[in-house]
Amino acid sequence: MQLSWSTLLTAGLATISVQATPVEVARRATPTVYLAGDSTMARTSGAHMGWGEYLPKYINLPVVNKAISGRSARSYTNEGRFAEIERLIQRDDIVIIEFGHNDGGSPNSANDNGRSACGGTGDEVCRSGKTGELVYTFNKYIENAARSFLNKGARVIISSQTPNNPWEGGVFSQSPPRFVGYAGLAAQRTGASFVDHFWACINMYRRLGNQKTNSLFPQDHTHTNHEGADLVAQAFVQAVARDFNGTTPLKQYLKQPVPTVW
Repeated sequence: MQLSWSTLLTAGLATISVQATPVEVARRATPTVYLAGDSTMARTSGAHMGWGEYLPKYINLPVVNKAISGRSARSYTNEGRFAEIERLIQRDDIVIIEFGHNDGGSPNSANDNGRSACGGTGDEVCRSGKTGELVYTFNKYIENAARSFLNKGARVIISSQTPNNPWEGGVFSQSPPRFVGYAGLAAQRTGASFVDHFWACINMYRRLGNQKTNSLFPQDHTHTNHEGADLVAQAFVQAVARDFNGTTPLKQYLKQPVPTVW
């Protein structure tokens, strides 16, 4: 079903040039951390698990994992999931946004999967070849979500996606997808904090080596097992502790000692 322009505006897709006025909302005694992402962050079943489920081991704050398997910035927006977090957050809460694994491809195809973003990093717009809906860029979806949270007084961390297994095939190789850079750009444009989770994990996998890294990916090259999810969470926390990409609002809430995995 094609979304109307008014519906998209409600979902937070006003043009980037529009600056909303911050809204005064309640403040919790202790901030809550909300997670928005895909299966690499989400609670899943079976042999693999998302890293968001292990984040509470390493921070002194409650964590609400709203990551959902198979989602992209576009589908997460269209399903109203960013809007749901916006309704839940209170002043000083922290929202971590991490997408990229499901955002590639072209929405112009008749086989549009409902996840692919329009090409570019700005106000570019295209149409779904399947539904005719207006499709925006990855940055448009991420930046509008980030601004909606910031306008309610929350703190936002935009995180780059986790890497696929860099030791697949037995030879170390890494090539960051374009969404890694797009995430950093989104943080810069919105004033959100940035954590380059991709490179933190790459550093960790390089240190772990071929055999150990491959043992963490039992099903495919994207999804880790429970041990791997724990390590990916540790890589994120270590990046926060070291100000890998600048100071984030999460740093003051890290449990000690902070893990060192890279």
